[in-house]
Amino acid sequence: MSEQAATRGERKERTRQALLDGTLALAADRGFAALSLREIARSAGIVPTAFYRHFASLDDLGATLVDDGITALRLALREVRRNQDANLSDTVRFVFTQVDPKRELFGFLTRERHGGSAALRKSIALELQLIVRELVADLSRIRALDSWSPPDLEIAADLLVATVADGIVAYISAAPREADAIIDRTVQQVRLITLGMSAWWPPKER
Repeated sequence: MSEQAATRGERKERTRQALLDGTLALAADRGFAALSLREIARSAGIVPTAFYRHFASLDDLGATLVDDGITALRLALREVRRNQDANLSDTVRFVFTQVDPKRELFGFLTRERHGGSAALRKSIALELQLIVRELVADLSRIRALDSWSPPDLEIAADLLVATVADGIVAYISAAPREADAIIDRTVQQVRLITLGMSAWWPPKER
């Protein structure tokens, strides 16, 4: 690749990242659904027509932000699960190590999870459901849960994921001095859920 081509590629990547960063900054005040393509392009220093060199639409840009956050987290969790020595508490703490360097992005995702953009809500919900499904698969391999039906496992997985998601919401909006306490609290909440699971009898067993 020529130096000129490399430079052109680097400029394109910088502009693309500027569009993503500009979207995060603008959406922090008004939400993604209230943003216009024109103002997002302006935030990156380009004309509106140049936006389409980087994203097919605003929905495509939103989907990219979901990929940068939740999808990346899901794939990282998949790698953690391959470590036989990792327990649930370790996994929960790992989640926060992934969130910490991307606080602005995860702040955006937690707000938009129930925000005004239907397309973005759907994309976030789909990725969270994939995390739930992968957790269901993990739970189904636990011998103590052999009697649990798939719907019961999904309820447990959904509760665990929702608890960690709520912990992330608190974490990204907290003062730095409160961060460790929020992580510890989330770990304890997850432990309490798993303790309750050990005493749960599926309805068909009652």
